[in-house]
Amino acid sequence: MTKVIVVYASLTGNTEEMAEAIAAGAREAGLEVTLKEAYDAKAAELEQYDGIILGAYTWGDGELPDEFLDFYEDMEGLDLNGKQAAVFGSGDTSYPDYCGAVDIIEKKLKELGAEIIVESLKFEYNASDEEKEQGKAVGAAMAGVLCKG
Repeated sequence: MTKVIVVYASLTGNTEEMAEAIAAGAREAGLEVTLKEAYDAKAAELEQYDGIILGAYTWGDGELPDEFLDFYEDMEGLDLNGKQAAVFGSGDTSYPDYCGAVDIIEKKLKELGAEIIVESLKFEYNASDEEKEQGKAVGAAMAGVLCKG
């Protein structure tokens, strides 16, 4: 079975809820999904999966949250060539760098060779029902890309 990992950092539960919606969409589309909080995951695990979906809330003026920082730093040197990836996260539009953590993660995935398959999903605070459906669609899109061959 095609395997996907969803790794996220969530402080208030908002990013966790979106991670769960994305995982549900991927499972419903037939993927085997591992869902982990960043502090429970090892970056090296990413190399063991066909698809990678990473999410984090944005802290401060566009930074990665502390809960995701060690995982992010441990990504350095990974070979993600041939891996399909997607990124999501929550933020606050009152800051000039809205969902900056999402952009940081996406850039790192590209640097490591992963292909971003859909536009990164950004949402303010807690996701609406419509945004959660968009999250499920991200999971389904991952299945569509990974299972097309």
